[in-house]
Order: sequence, then C-alpha cells, then structure tokens
Amino acid sequence: MNKKILILLLILITLGGCTKRFTITSEDEKTQKQYVSNILCKPESKELIEIYKNNPDKLLVEYDKLPECKKLKINSGGYEGLWTSFFVKPLAWIIVKVGLIVKNNGLAIMIVGLILRLALYPISKKSTNMSENMKKAQSDLNRLEKKYSGKDDKESMMAKSQEMMLIYKKYNINPMSSCLFAFLQLPIFFAFLEAVYRVPAFFENDFLVFNLGTTPLEGFSQGNYWYIILILLILGATYYSFKNMNNTGDDAQAKQMKMMSTFMVVFITIVSFSLPTSIALYWIVSNGFTVIQNLLLKKGKN
Repeated sequence: MNKKILILLLILITLGGCTKRFTITSEDEKTQKQYVSNILCKPESKELIEIYKNNPDKLLVEYDKLPECKKLKINSGGYEGLWTSFFVKPLAWIIVKVGLIVKNNGLAIMIVGLILRLALYPISKKSTNMSENMKKAQSDLNRLEKKYSGKDDKESMMAKSQEMMLIYKKYNINPMSSCLFAFLQLPIFFAFLEAVYRVPAFFENDFLVFNLGTTPLEGFSQGNYWYIILILLILGATYYSFKNMNNTGDDAQAKQMKMMSTFMVVFITIVSFSLPTSIALYWIVSNGFTVIQNLLLKKGKN
C-alpha cells in the first residue's frame, strides 16, 4: 500500500511538469551554465535578461508575456497542468509576497519553509510518537518473532498476526500514520524546489554574504569562503535529523538504519557543494526544525 501511494505521487510529479533547463556555453567554451526554460516571471539582472532575450527558442513561453516577479499572480500564465497550477505557482506566489514584505527573498524562503513545517507539525508529531512507541514495543515484537520462528503454516501466521495487532494496540501504534509524514513531505519538497527554481528573483538577490543563486563551489572560486558555513549547517542539520530517526530497539534494524543514515549524510554533504544558496537555506531551516521538534518531543515524553 505504501509503495502504491509513493508511485502515485511520483507519477503526479512526473506527468504534471517539472523544471526544464537549457545550457549556455561561454564564448571561450571553457564553462557551461544551466538556466531554467519554463520560468514564471521575468528576471531583473541585466545578465539574465540578455540571456533570455537572446535565446527565445530556449524558453517555453514568450518572454514579453511573462510578468515581473514582484507582480507574479497565482494564475499568471494560465493553466499549466495540475502540478504547476495548484502546487508550484501558489507556493511561488506566497514566497514572492513574503519577500516583498520582509524585503529579502532569502529570508522569505526560510520563513515559508518554516511555515510549511509548522503546518505539518501535527502529522510529524504523530509520526515521531509512533517511532518512539515502536521502540518501546520492540522487545515484545522480538519475543513474538522467536515464538513463531520456523512456523509458517496458515494457522501460526494468523495467530502471529493477531498477537502483533494486540502489541500495536497495547503501545498505541498505527504503522500507516508513521509513514504519512514522509509521503506528505515528498511532494511539498518537490513543489518548493520547483517554485524556487522557476522564479529568477530567488537567484538574483543576496542573503547576508551569500548570493542566492551561487553554489558553494562557485563561491569558493570567487574567493568567498563564507560558503563553508552553509555546508557545515547542511551537514549538521542532516546528521542530527537522521540521528533522531535511529530510535529502533532492534539491533539489526538499528545497524541498517545507521548505515543508511551515514550514507545519506555523506551523499547530501557532497551534493551541498553544488546546491544554490536559496535551496540550501530551505534545507537548513526544514531539517533544523525537525531536529528541534524531535528534541522537544522526546524531552516532553521523558
């Protein structure tokens, strides 16, 4: 059942439309840079304006028909499919409006990311509680496994299933609710990602000493070593968010979770070198919120 839901979500995202890109090669043919083809509004910087005006065949919409980013509306450009029209555009519009209020798009991305996590808090709280309850029930589940070890007849399987449901009831465990947050988080993350990528203004401005469209690798090449702070924050937020997930009482499962968590932390840290600041800010806030939330929930339970 869980796999079917995940597949449906992925189909929705795939069929609904994603960020389209084109590549521009520098005059000396030494560097290549990618740009978004299906932008939702006009860029503000002279460099981007020239690139889009000089490459009209690369755009999926006519440049002159695009609104200014600060004048972006939820329905700008008309209906573009279920995914874009009902998820990406509204989210992009909200970030733009918050940016106009706080006078900074980087701060707006962080605020909207935090609002989304707060909106999902009741579900994420339930998911965390389920994980904690599962940890408490692990000893009973282990005894159940030993009890029916080697018994694969129909009657034994039915009895095992009934006893397992009693254990779940005893510890107030609902396996489906523990997965609900992950399934909701996936499309929201993709929608947020696409909304940010498709609004040029989210890559043109600065946040503190960082340019929202610059990756740490690009920042290092320009002599700005402050970008190491973003990498360290991503590493810390990712590490502690995964660490809080390793709360199973089963040694074999705990070992597997630790291996998976270590791989993901290393992988995301490597990817962070090529993440634009705008996306890095969302990742830091989102995972930072998860870490603080889990710590408070555990402290409350204790």
